[in-house]
Amino acid sequence: MALDKATQVAALPYRTNAQGQVEVMLITSRETRRWVVPKGNRIKGLKPHEAAAEEAFEEAGLTGIGCPTALGSFEYDKRLSRGGLRPTTVQVFPLAVIRQAEVWPELGERECRWFGIPEAAAAVDEPELKAMISEFRMPTPSVVQNNAWLLNGREHNGEGLAIVRWFQALMPKKGRFFEQFEAHAATLVAGADSLGKLLQGGGDIATYCAEIEAHEHEADEIIREVLRDVHRTFITPFDRTAITDLIGSMDDAIDQMNATAKTITLYGVDKFDPHMRDMGGIIVEAARLTEEAVPLLREISRNGPRLITLTGRLVQIEGHADEIHEAGLKLLFAEKGKTDPMAFIIGREIYGNLEKVVDKFEDVANEIQGLVLDHA
Repeated sequence: MALDKATQVAALPYRTNAQGQVEVMLITSRETRRWVVPKGNRIKGLKPHEAAAEEAFEEAGLTGIGCPTALGSFEYDKRLSRGGLRPTTVQVFPLAVIRQAEVWPELGERECRWFGIPEAAAAVDEPELKAMISEFRMPTPSVVQNNAWLLNGREHNGEGLAIVRWFQALMPKKGRFFEQFEAHAATLVAGADSLGKLLQGGGDIATYCAEIEAHEHEADEIIREVLRDVHRTFITPFDRTAITDLIGSMDDAIDQMNATAKTITLYGVDKFDPHMRDMGGIIVEAARLTEEAVPLLREISRNGPRLITLTGRLVQIEGHADEIHEAGLKLLFAEKGKTDPMAFIIGREIYGNLEKVVDKFEDVANEIQGLVLDHA
């Protein structure tokens, strides 16, 4: 007799190593010792991505910021204790790893290892999981190793290289727009990481808020450099508008992160609703997608399909964030609306700021999609 298909959840734990490359952690299964992602059954009382994060801790000791929007799903045949196989569909959720514990429930029962993206994709067996890992972060090497070129005013040393094209139009050697965009995207990732950690609660709130403000100031310096270069460099009016619109949308995102941190500091908030944490997870994912997308603009014709994929996911997670925002406000009003109006007002303001952050990332997606459609 054929068994009904089962459903499970899994985490795709990831980090950025010292060389700036994204790595994912795989673990071995207990019986076959093949490489898999942390996975397990749904857990009563937990959302799917929360259950996936719990599996990552139990099986690998990982704690991180989970995104509530699944990357996708894959299928495999689960071995049953009584014998036989059961077809199983697994939803996979990205988990930005913060730390690995020294001790966890299944320590010693599995091997845990960090892999580069191509190596991880090659290590797993399931075709859909292979594809999902391969596409999690495509190779997009950046010429930006640090932002010293920006802060000390020195000319970028790539001026002796071949002239690049900006949105399919000739760019002069004085332009540093690609490097500036990539540096700004890095501030988005750093700011989102601090915001995601902040919303986990229980940490040093003041430190995370200060980090977000510092990243916002860094982003401000970058956008000032962009605007100066735009005005002193000869480019067509269309390209000037494209540059300022895209960098403006990115800057709005980090500005809104800082506004969120300022609200939290102003009211002395140190505990956050689960829906706020979920929105923080979406912001971390949005920043990751943006950081990958920006370097692809160097060759927009060749990279058009990948850019559409990345911006499509940005739009998808923004829609999910709207649902989370609405659900969070409803729950907040039910719990605090009548008994603690001030707590409701403060919570509503934090929710509003978080929603605006995600909205700004959707603006980034729309700008990039427009460029692809116009120039690819």
